[in-house]
Amino acid sequence: MPETPPISPPGSVSTLPRPAPGDHMNRNAVLWVALAVFAQEAVWNFYDTQVPEQLRHYFTSAGVVGLIMGLDHSWGIFTQPSVGFLSDKLARRRTGRWPIVLIGAAAATVPFVLIPWATTLPTLMVCVVGFAAIANAFKGVTETLVSDYVAPSNRSKAQGFIKAGVSLTIVVSSLISLLVVDRSLRLAFAIPPLLMLIMLGLSWAFLGRRHTAVLLPEDEEEKAAPEREFASPWAVLKDALRSPSSPTLLLMVGIFCFAGMWSALRSLMTPYGTEVLGLTRGEAAGLALPGAVAFLVCVLPIAYASNRLGQLRAMRYGVGLFIAGLLLGFTVPTVPGTITSMVLCSLGYTSFAVNALVALWNLAPTQKVLGTYTTLYTIASASGMALGPAILGTTIDLTRWRYMDLNAAVFAGVTFLVFTRLVRRAPDRATDGATDGAAA
Repeated sequence: MPETPPISPPGSVSTLPRPAPGDHMNRNAVLWVALAVFAQEAVWNFYDTQVPEQLRHYFTSAGVVGLIMGLDHSWGIFTQPSVGFLSDKLARRRTGRWPIVLIGAAAATVPFVLIPWATTLPTLMVCVVGFAAIANAFKGVTETLVSDYVAPSNRSKAQGFIKAGVSLTIVVSSLISLLVVDRSLRLAFAIPPLLMLIMLGLSWAFLGRRHTAVLLPEDEEEKAAPEREFASPWAVLKDALRSPSSPTLLLMVGIFCFAGMWSALRSLMTPYGTEVLGLTRGEAAGLALPGAVAFLVCVLPIAYASNRLGQLRAMRYGVGLFIAGLLLGFTVPTVPGTITSMVLCSLGYTSFAVNALVALWNLAPTQKVLGTYTTLYTIASASGMALGPAILGTTIDLTRWRYMDLNAAVFAGVTFLVFTRLVRRAPDRATDGATDGAAA
């Protein structure tokens, strides 16, 4: 197929060739998208590790703290369908999806920075809910950017590079917790949003400004399928979930379960470290650092291995490793044991993080609705994040903090059963590798 000439805005001097669907992965585009995702996830990771401690000033119940942390994530369920659909309409225009990302990041910075300045529960809740509502609205749009520049055959690998960047956010968050939180909480809360604004600005300067020059061209199949146009985000969602036996629906259930337990573990690990291990707040937040390093080292090998194993099968193996890590943490409730447990859980989550969104994209009826399909991931994961911390926190109230890992392992076992059923029932197109449709 002949190379499509670049489409540049008036006055542009860009000579970058537009990638064709069969070309090699656009590594420069992946790099800048990874930086954009890194920017927003740096804020979210710090939020998840430190906001629970802010709430514990007003609530003693782990269940209540977990519920509030979970409800913050649920905002995306209501805002992202419309925002994702709007981003799909903008994707092939001159500015692409970038205005939504940049404006959303600037707006979310304000309530985030004000969180440690809140001296009463109402003001704290305004800041927390305000940040969560704004940040959740554009979160999925940033994650969809890679689909604009990378062909479907290379998106799983691209996700590996992007998730490697995301793992660094856990490192950054942990270092801020270890080095700054115990000295100045207000300064610590100012650093992540500042990094977000700087890095998103760089991503836009080197990629967003050249959007039309590097945008993936429409293939012939897309051009010949005008009947696949959708009038609203709700029409897309209805089409995706039209049957109770739909693999899309079953995949969303699996995403709901895994995201819920991962969010619960991450949200409640800092209180667990202070209550069970006797660590300071900053030290307890740093427990995630070794797991983040393991994620960074293994995410690319896992991304490439997933093409051979099949995405769904790789996710099921990841859940199994996640369960093994939780059982180890319960058996050895010490700092070394907890660190080893977090490493294993992080590796299990790595397999899920690399494959889940790409598997959903592969089920989309047309490439023109990938932003809206990202909403399906958001609905499933945000619902899990909303309920997971509350469910796990409630079990802690009924037992003790000492049993947190064991309680989480029981719920993760349900997740394993869901992915086992999904592997056996999903069609080949739900995965990205040659053996994806094979039975377990």
